[in-house]
Amino acid sequence: MYNIQVYNSIADKGLAVLNDDAYQVGDVNDADAILLRSYKLEEESIPSSVKAVARSGVGVNNIPVDDLTERGVVVFNTPGANANAVKELVLMSLIASSRNLFSAVNWTNGLQGNGSEVPKKVEAGKKGFVGTEVRGKRLGIIGVGAIGALVANDASSLGMDVIAYDPFISVNTAWQLNGDVQRANDLEDIFQTCDYITMHVPLTDKTKQMLNADAFSKMKPGMKILNFSRGELVEENELKEAIENNIVDSYVTDFPNEELLQMENVTAIPHLGASTYESEENCAAMAASQIKQFLETGNIHNSVNFPDVHMPFKGRKRLAVVHQNIPNMVGQIASLLATQSINIADMVNRSKDEWAYTLIDLDQDVLNNEDLIDLVKNIEGVLHVRVI
Repeated sequence: MYNIQVYNSIADKGLAVLNDDAYQVGDVNDADAILLRSYKLEEESIPSSVKAVARSGVGVNNIPVDDLTERGVVVFNTPGANANAVKELVLMSLIASSRNLFSAVNWTNGLQGNGSEVPKKVEAGKKGFVGTEVRGKRLGIIGVGAIGALVANDASSLGMDVIAYDPFISVNTAWQLNGDVQRANDLEDIFQTCDYITMHVPLTDKTKQMLNADAFSKMKPGMKILNFSRGELVEENELKEAIENNIVDSYVTDFPNEELLQMENVTAIPHLGASTYESEENCAAMAASQIKQFLETGNIHNSVNFPDVHMPFKGRKRLAVVHQNIPNMVGQIASLLATQSINIADMVNRSKDEWAYTLIDLDQDVLNNEDLIDLVKNIEGVLHVRVI
């Protein structure tokens, strides 16, 4: 029996993945895994029994990833599950900002009380909201992952001139991009030549405040910027100056705060990027499936702190070892098994930065599980051992 601690309201489609006799789901003791959305897990005391945490969504800022990594706990997220929802909102915002739609609707709502004069005032006032069409305009996309690639392809289909920057683009994503999407050599290609910029990158030390005074100084006057990734990607005081200097004509963000609400030319959306029923269901199902696969087979897919590892599960006793990425670790494990007359039937090892993960299928069931775990745990650099 696996115990799954659930925080937040998780879509039924996700809970259904864990709806069998092997799982107890809800508020449990000695949890094997945690399933959550935006719950602030860093404020909780996480029991030592936890082997995995899955976020039904992409951002993991509410999860103490570093602390969990040092304990050998695998943290999952669900990239791509909400990609279509975010893409649709990005494209809607891009067109709406071009047509001054947000301001125009707010102005029209202010005409209440004018009675029969409303149509006349609409005709007189609409000239103040003349916009531009997106066809033929140049869109710069920073980050071409699951969301960025969808935005690139659909914007290209709308007739936009699309250029994308992502030094870490995967081969799989590259194959999926429309052939008309151009590749930027660096961010300056985006800043200097585009009419619109949309960002689809994670928040890291390198991307924090990537749009700052230096970046704004290189942009064309009248730039429209869309941010549906993380608010901290933009230095907001310097954004305000760029707006006042007519460099930035419009900033649409999914991450409101008090300062942004007081700025001119800012449209603040209440974090609706992934807020569709379909997206919530997709994220929940993916997160639950990742927990299920990891607990039952040891395989890892979409972890933010450990490498993806997959080895077909054939029913043999399987050893799953989380360890530091240091020389001769696999050799030490193999040698230890040999001293116990245990033959290795199959094995896979993958690393990610300073951490690594090894799956080993065993031919013989010589030792009981606890003795085997204790032996492997004694190897220096091993964080966590599990027998499946």
